[in-house]
Amino acid sequence: MCGICGAVWNEPGRTLGDGALEAMMDRIVHRGPDDSGVHRDAHAALGFRRLAIVDLPGGHQPLSNEDGTIWTVFNGEIYNFPALRRRLEAKGHTLRSTGDTETLVHLYEDEGPGMFGLLRGMFALAIWDAPRRTLLLGRDRMGQKPLLYREHAGRLTFASELKALLALPESEVPRRIDPVALDQYLTFGYVPQPRTILEGVRKLPPAHFAEWRDGRLSIHRYWSPDWNAERRRPFEEDAEELRATLDDAVREQMIADVPLGAFLSGGVDSTIIVGLMQRASARPVKTFAIGFPDPAYDETDYAEAAAKAIGTEHHTFRVEPRAWETIPALARQFDEPFADSSALPTWHVARETRREVTVALTGDAGDELFGGYDRYRALALTELFQRLPAGARWLGKATARILPRSGKAKSRLRALERVVERIDETASARYLGWMTTFDEPERLALYADDQLDRLASYASGLDDPDAGDPASVLDRALAEAGGRDVVTQAMVADLLTYLPGDLLFKVDMASMAHSLECRGPFLDHRVVELAAAMPLDRKLRIRPGRSKVVLKRAFADLIPAPIRTRRKMGFGVPVGRWFRDELRAELTEILLDRTTLDRGLFRPDRLRALIDEHASGRREHGHRLWAILMLELWMREYLDAS
Repeated sequence: MCGICGAVWNEPGRTLGDGALEAMMDRIVHRGPDDSGVHRDAHAALGFRRLAIVDLPGGHQPLSNEDGTIWTVFNGEIYNFPALRRRLEAKGHTLRSTGDTETLVHLYEDEGPGMFGLLRGMFALAIWDAPRRTLLLGRDRMGQKPLLYREHAGRLTFASELKALLALPESEVPRRIDPVALDQYLTFGYVPQPRTILEGVRKLPPAHFAEWRDGRLSIHRYWSPDWNAERRRPFEEDAEELRATLDDAVREQMIADVPLGAFLSGGVDSTIIVGLMQRASARPVKTFAIGFPDPAYDETDYAEAAAKAIGTEHHTFRVEPRAWETIPALARQFDEPFADSSALPTWHVARETRREVTVALTGDAGDELFGGYDRYRALALTELFQRLPAGARWLGKATARILPRSGKAKSRLRALERVVERIDETASARYLGWMTTFDEPERLALYADDQLDRLASYASGLDDPDAGDPASVLDRALAEAGGRDVVTQAMVADLLTYLPGDLLFKVDMASMAHSLECRGPFLDHRVVELAAAMPLDRKLRIRPGRSKVVLKRAFADLIPAPIRTRRKMGFGVPVGRWFRDELRAELTEILLDRTTLDRGLFRPDRLRALIDEHASGRREHGHRLWAILMLELWMREYLDAS
């Protein structure tokens, strides 16, 4: 895995200043500690940091074609590169290395932007065509590898991480928060593409490429499956094809010239991936799990049971993190405010895993593809509730209001309450309500008057469908599968928003902080397309409450019975308890500090109320307080220090 950065320009006065490219590369050295390289010419500068995985002696970048007219820097892995090499050699190309990078420049020579449809893998790449003064940026279909850019005053600058762009002077990359992005962050807990937290910096969306030519930038989507297409055939045919396709993806992703292992949580998805890895391996696969003393957040017993059944070389890390030592590091590494508290255990397991291996396979996307989240069942149940007479719905809501409130975030009573209280809402409103950190009334109550004015003024001046209401991000994603049932719409929306914006970003940033490459076989686009075409009853059945139906059937021989039937736990940390107990003083000190209050973003009285309500147990605000805390720590790291 690697880090890339660079810039292209038309006019000589827009070149990167002395040392600027090297400064950008230094900010992402964690992505590539093994090697570095640069390419410069009159109109481009490309920088590269390498984590050596494949073709250890021959993988130096930037890399060019035979005559040095086309150059590339590339972050990721192209799993089908052996077949692509044979194709290129049959057409007369001469390849000097044995890895995947060189295939990119020659594919570009033959196919231009059409090359992206031929790639199977995870990637963020840049190709500089010097004779045509054209830069091509591309990102993989599911968004596993990040790529950001800024277009300004005749120059396009790009990088794997925002911190590399922030190595440039403020005159070139202003440190101004985008008010719309901030509103989206407080809604979803992350900033959805194409925005970033900073004005003028954008993320290239998954499955898109950008072409910069003659000073003009255009963005194109190169992969857009028909999410509305549903294929119904015998159950066993779906199961057999799923098994063969996922098995092929796992075998491809095990190719590496460095030690390889896997995360093993003890859930269905990671257990399947590890089981397939073990069947393809001549020696025990190294597996890794992390747990905490709080049993509500500890899955290590299940992970150890899976490892024993499969026969892996298992490593368990039991960590009671000294959270305040890790939380600032998260804010620093993640570039943008990021409110998913599972980043903390992901950080720890990546750090410990890197001590043993350089590549780890994961079970990411199994839930989104096969209906693993409780919210999918909740959505299906509320659809059934809506068919009941109005009186019955009223009785259900009245019952929810008198349920005892629990301070525990994972309380089943609270989960039931969240389902019942939204019975009468539209499907999109229900789903948005379950996905939000702060809903709209909560955000409006939180913002200071000046911030409300900034948001209204900024949004009104933009020709942007997402500028006025964060819900439009989710609404547009739901509409991609508008012809399917509402649960499938939600699953597709998660694949397009939550998966790349939250989960994959979290895994990439946490793992690359420790120079660990993570690969996700469920993210192979052939698996995604196969799962997307299956009808809902292949994945979710309300009665008797089963999920991942076809997945569990296809891999029944790999999943121990206790794991097949266990209730999903999730991967998190007890932030609610921490903010009432051991981290209460630190939380209060930061959020009510004069530095925080003087920013003019939030009402001081509302911040105090959130802390007091949570500390007293009257309301559970752990995830909201975490979101505000991570925002403030990020601002201190990236805005105040500038």
